[in-house]
Amino acid sequence: MQFQLIDELTRWTPGKTLTARKFLTMGEEYLGDHFPGFPVMPGVMMLQALTEASAWLWRITNDYAYSVIVMREVKGVKYGSFMKPGYCLELQTDLVRQADGQAVFKGKGTCEGQVCVSAQLTLAGYTIRQQHPDWDADQSATRDAELMNHWKKQWVLLANSSVTSPTSDTVG
Repeated sequence: MQFQLIDELTRWTPGKTLTARKFLTMGEEYLGDHFPGFPVMPGVMMLQALTEASAWLWRITNDYAYSVIVMREVKGVKYGSFMKPGYCLELQTDLVRQADGQAVFKGKGTCEGQVCVSAQLTLAGYTIRQQHPDWDADQSATRDAELMNHWKKQWVLLANSSVTSPTSDTVG
């Protein structure tokens, strides 16, 4: 199963910051079990949305240099208010530093002005070709190109999904 929680990218400055939105509806499959009679977005899903926002910031900062971005470490996770269906989780992530294929982000998710989640995330990026040099070079390069193209298409959809005009510092 794959989750793509970000619904909209609203503002970004490559190398610095990105804001995004996750609109929570009762149609989210996991809400039926978490918690019956009191549906709220699970904390791990809020953290996943924050991770996705950070990965988007890193992609545009490095011009999609990595076909795969994974979470390496999470520090200082704090949960605050519940996130209920019918509301929007506003995500903000800031790039703290990057080096040697890793990047550190500091982010938070808020709803109605209340902090729902905050954390420091370390993400690692790589290409399939770098990670598996023993694989067929042409096939690895082709798969990397397919993945990078996929992310670029997703960016266009998410960055242009806003009903109003983009409020980004850099549109791309």
